This record gives sequence, structure tokens and C-alpha cells, in this order.
Amino acid sequence: MSTDFITAVRKNHALEHATIAVLMGKLGPGVRLMGRAAADGFYVYGNVGQEAVSQAASEGLARLKRGEANLAVSPLCGTNIVAGGLLAGLASVLAMRGRRLSEDLPGVFIAATAALVLAQPVGRFAQRYLTTFAGVDDVDIVEVVCLRPGRYKIRTVQGQT
Repeated sequence: MSTDFITAVRKNHALEHATIAVLMGKLGPGVRLMGRAAADGFYVYGNVGQEAVSQAASEGLARLKRGEANLAVSPLCGTNIVAGGLLAGLASVLAMRGRRLSEDLPGVFIAATAALVLAQPVGRFAQRYLTTFAGVDDVDIVEVVCLRPGRYKIRTVQGQT
């Protein structure tokens, strides 16, 4: 994978987070939304209209360009789940240290729980430095397409501004 591809996905991941943050800010925390980044844009899934998605994407991009980098990191991101799973698994293995599970089950539970507590800050760190990139000055939204009700593709281009 080229660096350009990875950077494009990271920028679109940041814009996806910003778009969903704007939508949730307008529609409230009860709205169920999901997103997925790609090199040529990102997808938004949820019970919202195309115009709301389009406006939120434009506002999210403008806010990122104005320096609101915090919008690129979301507590709801799948990166947090991955971080939790990896940390809990690693902590459990380390807690066992070659013993049988029956010998140290409470220690394994404690280690896994402690790892899950660490997952949120580790997940935010991973987002900030690995899975998103808020430097979107060269990103433009080309179009917002309704694939079917509740499924939208926001197509972007990069490097043309």
C-alpha cells in the first residue's frame, strides 16, 4: 500500500468522524449512525436524509480546515474496539504467564478489565496518530450520493487545492 493511499484513507476517516459529530450535534445523541472511510471518500449509514449528510460533511470539512482537529477523534470509533480487544488479549496472556487458566482466572479477569480501562485513551491515541489525519486542507467534497435510503457515499478528492 502506498503512503498516498494510507494518507487519503486517514484524511477521509477524519472527515467521516467530523461529519458524524456534526450530525449527532444537530440530531442528538439518540441518532444511530455509522461510517466507513475509503481512499476516495467515506460512507455514512443511518436514518438521516441526504441533505443533512451533505450539510454535515461540508460543515465538518470546514471546521477541520479551521483547525478543529478534535473532530477527527471519536470515542465511538472502531479503533477503540480494536484497541480494547488487543489490550485485553495481551493482558490476559501476560497474566497467565504459562500457567493454566484454572490457576489464575481472577488474575486474568483483572488484567483484561484493566486493559479495557486503558482502551479508550489508547484508542484515541491510535486514532490521532495512526488511523485519522486532520490535515485536510487539500481535501474537497465532490459529491454526496444516496446509494439507497440511509446509505450515503461522500466522494472526495485530495491534492487539488
